[in-house]
Amino acid sequence: MTAAPSGAKADFATADEGFTMIRPPHPAPYGTWSSPVTEEAAASHPGRAEWLRCVGDEVWWTELRPSEGGRQALLCLRDGRPHDVLPAPWNVRNSVHEYGGRPWTGQERATGGPLVVFTHHPDQRLYAYASDEDGAPRALTPLAASGEGRQLRWCAPRVGPGGDEVWCVLEEHTGPRPGDVRRVLAAVPLDGSAAGDRGGIRELTDEGPRFLTGVVLSSDGGRAAWLSWDHPDMPWDATRLHLARIDADGGLRERRTLTLTSEGDGDGGGDGARGGGASRESIAQVEWYSPDELIVATDRSGWWNLHRVDAATGHATELHPAREEFAGALWQVGMEWFRVLPDGRIACLHGHGRLALGILDPATGTLTDVEGPWTEWAPTLAVRGDRVLGVAAGPASGYEIVETSARTLAAKAITGSPDEALDPDYCPLPEPRTFEGADGRDIQACLYRPRNPRFTGPEGEKTPFVVWVHGGPTARTPKALDLQIAYFASRGIGVVVVDYSGSTGYGRAYRERLRDQWGVGDVQDCADVVSALVAEGLADPARVAIRGGSAGGWTAAASLASPLAGGRYACAAIYYPLLDAAATVTGETHDFESRYVEGLIGRPDEVPERFAERSPIHHAERVTTPFALFHGAEDPVCPAAQCDRFLARIKNPDLVHTHLLFAGEGHGFRREENIIAALKAELRLYLDTFGPSEG
Repeated sequence: MTAAPSGAKADFATADEGFTMIRPPHPAPYGTWSSPVTEEAAASHPGRAEWLRCVGDEVWWTELRPSEGGRQALLCLRDGRPHDVLPAPWNVRNSVHEYGGRPWTGQERATGGPLVVFTHHPDQRLYAYASDEDGAPRALTPLAASGEGRQLRWCAPRVGPGGDEVWCVLEEHTGPRPGDVRRVLAAVPLDGSAAGDRGGIRELTDEGPRFLTGVVLSSDGGRAAWLSWDHPDMPWDATRLHLARIDADGGLRERRTLTLTSEGDGDGGGDGARGGGASRESIAQVEWYSPDELIVATDRSGWWNLHRVDAATGHATELHPAREEFAGALWQVGMEWFRVLPDGRIACLHGHGRLALGILDPATGTLTDVEGPWTEWAPTLAVRGDRVLGVAAGPASGYEIVETSARTLAAKAITGSPDEALDPDYCPLPEPRTFEGADGRDIQACLYRPRNPRFTGPEGEKTPFVVWVHGGPTARTPKALDLQIAYFASRGIGVVVVDYSGSTGYGRAYRERLRDQWGVGDVQDCADVVSALVAEGLADPARVAIRGGSAGGWTAAASLASPLAGGRYACAAIYYPLLDAAATVTGETHDFESRYVEGLIGRPDEVPERFAERSPIHHAERVTTPFALFHGAEDPVCPAAQCDRFLARIKNPDLVHTHLLFAGEGHGFRREENIIAALKAELRLYLDTFGPSEG
């Protein structure tokens, strides 16, 4: 019999012959294919495991629960199955920097069950809980004194060297304005004596740096290290490394800022470095290697590479020089890209445009990767003896917890993927691509063609595509299964994810291509990718959409009005966007990003015309293509009021558009019913706009 097309599925069987007949895919208009990847499947999908740690021999983590109102649950792996450590409504999350940071820590105890200390999102307080103790979790920190805007927030907790305190970052909001905030390292008594007494909390550092990370302690408990940075820098621009000795009373003494030096400093710099890394470098993570040495991920070479640092002199030795990233953008306090193993080797995530797990031997510089079906690893690692725990995903399987033996490098998944029931033939395959821009620059992207074993497009019909624009903009899109991408691709709509200029994963020079160019470089890169797909005959030029959230929403909205986009888009799906750049410096965003735009656009007092030229809100009258606008009513990062102002300036009363405002949602949607509503509206936008191909 005739061979079936590759990827086709069994459609019926003949009992008398005892074998399965294969029916070839059925031609059907793009976008109309039926698919098991439903809105409900995509929306109810639990988030990937985050904030991984070992508590004793158990693996613990947090996980988003869209079906529980977006609660962040704390789980542990026990008897081979995940168990909730804390029942609903406990929500293990915090809002430090608004994006949150590491929300929990745990430790074994000599008697009884393990102790966990965590932040509860509704009130932002620290709590302690042990399963063998009577009652519910007990508060460790007080509510802030009454007053507009006042709140105490905590993140990156860890048990202090004396064992009777938890050390963490304290973010104290002192007034109603975003800038009314102070941040220090603080020590909270574990006995609960400060639950009603702000004065019972010891501040370990003075007010100084605007932002700081939690402390990491040396193995002997005698030294502490942490990072800081100040406005207008973001942590991927420039950070400082601080060291201190811990005295007998648990205080930080001999505090100092350690300046890194290495061979070749002052020679003009390497690939993308500033002045050889002598002053402007981003250290994304620090860990102690010994009581006298540190391991840091710094981009002084132009790439976030690992260095071994003498704690006394600051002399840094690069362990494995490579045009790869061994770290990323520090969007949340506590993100981890490497951990030191007991035998002195280093488990590390690294790659170019993706992250793989490897084991690095500092003595030889040898890096050996862990093999397996995973194409992307999340920035969270845990170590217990020679066990390395991480979170990884592949093209047809979602994120799962993976255990690796550092001795044999054998790896296995120890939790099931939430997508394991999904037929992999409905999962689009990632095709990393490097496109050439109009001026010859390279543009990194990943192509996802339509994929469905039961359908194919009509003969001669070109594929509709959606350009996906990630947020940040200092970020990138992981090369792993995303059910929202699969939702569209399995219905016959292609997706191309553009890691435009400014994205991470490709070195500092690529990251800084967006400096002063936001609203120009990102828009141009996306438009050039569309032109390339059309020129290759892959995309239907009349049926291309653009979709993005947060900073990606800015790019999507700007692309509707910018002449740089050249009318390439038939419609746009715009999620919780920034629409008015000037508003970020007038108090209409949070403190963490309040001066971010100075590196992306410029200083508003020096180049005010750029803010007007680039911001979509000032060009709403140019918008003539249909769009859908989705926003959370309680978004502190990109306030929904900007959407109202944008819509008020639309001149064409007949312009087809949708505006969905979701109560109870912040920056990004966490609730199942809202994700479903947004996906349905987005698909309807594409189907109504694209229609049948014209050729």
